[in-house]
Amino acid sequence: MNDAEVLFERRGHAAIITLNRPRALNALTLDMVRAITPELKAWAVDDRVRTVVIRGAGDRAFSAGGDVRALFESGRDRTPYASAFWAEEYRLDTLIKEFPKPFVALVHGLVMGGGVGVSFNGSHRIVCETTAFAMPETGIGLFPDVGGTYFLPRLEGRMGLYLALTGARLKAPELRHLRLATHLARYDEFDAIVDALARDEAVHALRAWAEPIPDPMEALQRQVDHHFGGASVEQVLANLEADPDDWAQTTARTIRTKSPTSLKIAFRQMEVGLARSFRECMAIEFRLTERIQRGSDFYEGVRATIIDKDGAPKWNPATLEEVKSWMIDDYFAPLAREWSAEG
Repeated sequence: MNDAEVLFERRGHAAIITLNRPRALNALTLDMVRAITPELKAWAVDDRVRTVVIRGAGDRAFSAGGDVRALFESGRDRTPYASAFWAEEYRLDTLIKEFPKPFVALVHGLVMGGGVGVSFNGSHRIVCETTAFAMPETGIGLFPDVGGTYFLPRLEGRMGLYLALTGARLKAPELRHLRLATHLARYDEFDAIVDALARDEAVHALRAWAEPIPDPMEALQRQVDHHFGGASVEQVLANLEADPDDWAQTTARTIRTKSPTSLKIAFRQMEVGLARSFRECMAIEFRLTERIQRGSDFYEGVRATIIDKDGAPKWNPATLEEVKSWMIDDYFAPLAREWSAEG
């Protein structure tokens, strides 16, 4: 058994990346980011490589996100790891977004946070019956990053805002409908897809898995567009709480459990991201991570969710009303030294 956190393989025309921390649900570390980045740069200019494939080891997850405990400890202890991780992770996400060849993600099981960054920013995103996608960061005092500022506002209607505020999970048909996924396959077909890509010089081998599907989200889309059309988080909650429907009430309660600061950051992301390029969005996200490390909600959210697991975070500020516009302005303000894709 290979103990490396990332495995690399050349098979015919395909170069294959396997995230190899199945016991940790393939959570990304800085070492993994640093291993993948130079390989991708080399494959970008290697004429023998026509397609890059990324997948996750084990049956449970493609990748459940970044290694949040390591980021928690780094921020708490004021070490440089967290800043380095986010800066380099966002550069890797940008490299994937701009990759000059087909970049095919085979996504099974859980895919959240950092796992979304190294898969859904690629050109081809194949999901299956076990895929469960979420951006749950507002529940741990963070925000939907790894390009969420860019791709969430571009979803149909107010769906991006709904996902950002609630952390709701999506299954494969929903991902396909929203065009977050480009193809739908069975998990037991993933090996055959890799073999097809290795044999063929182009991704036309994927056409069999790109068939349109019936709309699985019509009712949810109507609900989301109606309730999430407010001009603030407070208005969204007012819309939901005024509706006696079970879905509206449950959704409101879910939002109320999240960090008030994170909710307002996420709302602002959806406002500004639509007019920004991918690189500009990543620079904004790095600003946010730098500021969030200096606050308290990230540490409290991780404590309540992952460390102590009591599910009772004490957010500061504790209410949406206490989170003022100028506070959110400060999170989005330029840094003395801005992030860049080149480093």
